[in-house]
Amino acid sequence: MQRCKWIGNLLLFVCISLSMPVQSSEVVINKAIGGNVLVSEILTLILSKSDPQANIRQLSAEFPEQRLIDDIHSGKVSLLWSGASPHLEEQLLPIRIPLFKGLLGHRIFIIKEEHQSRFNHITTLEQLKKLSAGQGTLWGDTKVLKDANLPVVTALKYPNLFHMLEGERFDYFPRAIHEPWNEVSARPELNLKVEDKTLLIYPFAMYFYVNKNDHDLHDKLTQGFETAIADGSFDRLFLNNPMIKEALQKSNLSQRNVIRIKNPNMHPDTPVNRPELWLDINSL
Repeated sequence: MQRCKWIGNLLLFVCISLSMPVQSSEVVINKAIGGNVLVSEILTLILSKSDPQANIRQLSAEFPEQRLIDDIHSGKVSLLWSGASPHLEEQLLPIRIPLFKGLLGHRIFIIKEEHQSRFNHITTLEQLKKLSAGQGTLWGDTKVLKDANLPVVTALKYPNLFHMLEGERFDYFPRAIHEPWNEVSARPELNLKVEDKTLLIYPFAMYFYVNKNDHDLHDKLTQGFETAIADGSFDRLFLNNPMIKEALQKSNLSQRNVIRIKNPNMHPDTPVNRPELWLDINSL
């Protein structure tokens, strides 16, 4: 009798559970604009692997990083994405899988149209040190270049760098490979071009960051990302994204003179020993 009653209660519980709507978790993120649309697509993919019922809600506007950090602390926002930095890791918990396969550490240059000959035969770091780069004053990769003893001229405002380059305040403006084509075409009044021969590479990861206490979301993102990498769906999404596909075709990475420098700012736990997480220019 007792066993029948237990089975009846179990069946009742199952029926009630099946009739109840599934509670979906909401993941609140910054508004994804431009290249960040790919980030939102990556997030959608990895959550589909670990939490298919999750609902992603974007903010109504694109907010700056410090505002997002504050909102993550208060619980208004679930996560942000940004380049790896000690400043962020003091405040938030990273998911240590590079969102763009380290693409942000693959730099080609914007230069003045008539200065291509200065770069045609540069093959070593010592040769590149004879020229000066332009960078944002507060950018994380500015320190990477300075730590490699590359001469750097800085400006606080990003748009000013294009005019400074055109005015020969420095020789080249390093950009991630998906960035320079549109930046040059958007400024036809300036005598600029994308340099043809050189590729500067350093380890640089962009990560998702969550609240340090939100281990549930951290684990979901990690599990979903690992699954998407293992089944190949992440590489398919990334390499077939129109922005990435066009950038890889235009930049012709395998034919460039590669100069590699270190990034001493990367955390010791950076997964540099996992080649499947990073872009391999020799396999493109």
